[in-house]
Amino acid sequence: MKETIRLRKKATAGNTGVMSLYLDIYRNGKREYEFLKLYLVPELTKADKKKNDETMKLAEAIKAKRTVELMNGEYGFKQHYKTDTPFFEYYSAMCEKRFNNPESRGNWGNWYSCLHHLRIYEQRDNITFAEIDQKWVQGFKDYLETKALAWSNDKKKRTKEQHLSRNSKVSYFAKLRACLNQAFEERIIPVNPCRGVTNFKTEEGTRMYLTVEELKRLAETDCIQYPGVKTTFLFSCLTGLRRSDILKLTWGEVHQQGNFTRLIFKQKKTGGLEYLDINQQAVELMGPRGNSDDFIFSDMLPDMDCTNKTLQSWMYRAGIDKKITFHCGRHTFAVMMLDLGADIYTVSKLLGHRQLTTTQIYAKVLDKNKQNAVSRIPSIF
Repeated sequence: MKETIRLRKKATAGNTGVMSLYLDIYRNGKREYEFLKLYLVPELTKADKKKNDETMKLAEAIKAKRTVELMNGEYGFKQHYKTDTPFFEYYSAMCEKRFNNPESRGNWGNWYSCLHHLRIYEQRDNITFAEIDQKWVQGFKDYLETKALAWSNDKKKRTKEQHLSRNSKVSYFAKLRACLNQAFEERIIPVNPCRGVTNFKTEEGTRMYLTVEELKRLAETDCIQYPGVKTTFLFSCLTGLRRSDILKLTWGEVHQQGNFTRLIFKQKKTGGLEYLDINQQAVELMGPRGNSDDFIFSDMLPDMDCTNKTLQSWMYRAGIDKKITFHCGRHTFAVMMLDLGADIYTVSKLLGHRQLTTTQIYAKVLDKNKQNAVSRIPSIF
């Protein structure tokens, strides 16, 4: 019988001589690829040759396993997968699950926007997972890169021919990948068609922040339209809390730890339990203590768009010429802590980051070594 699964090699980028191993799978008249994330290195030493031999044995074992799975599925010994599942029905169910979960509703809009673009790219309503392969996934990525428009589903009066931003492309492709990853885990599909298709690289955005002097000017300036915007934004600048966590903060999450006031809460974005000590100025912004179930900043903030417009107006009156959104309060806290001498590990914990690399972005914004270096330049005139 003709071999339906072949183990193949592919040179990696950069002309390093490293070869990537993958399975070339011919099934139901269609060709699929499963990249194994196993690599052969140039054999410069005996150790290299030994490592490659072990890698090939592992790759051959995976190939044998896939062959058995494929044979069992085709000859009816047992049905492993449900590839006839309608794709859009499955993806829409994932959208609704996020919409109905208050903890993930903020991300639901991105899932729905991705669905909008998926329907433009694939206009058949009845497409099933059996028809989604690596070529289809690559095609959607190419569509996002060259054809997708930012406001194609928008009724507001703004430029309709504007292409997606880099980060929107990253977000939408990540949603498709998450859907296919879940389908693979739930045994809807035998091979994940996302394997071998890389995501877009995230565009590094500008981390806009305020200096301590600018914060002092803000504190002395009234926020006329919505005084609550001033209170909550300054609270964010002094604690590093996101808008979403500020809005759901209750008095039951505020505790006294010795001489410090400590917030013990779950981050809305990550679900992680955080222990955050705050200073006396932040405590004063919370006002008089209420009941445990009472929200501290209840009804202080309008919707996001109105909040950011109010912030800009407030900045203007304070004489600050910066484009500031509410999230810049978190950036301000991070940069201020580093500027005041806090080490990056401590700042990472204060911000509730899971990985130190996320916090290192702020260290790049405020690079003391660079400042010290340029300050040594002698006077030339």
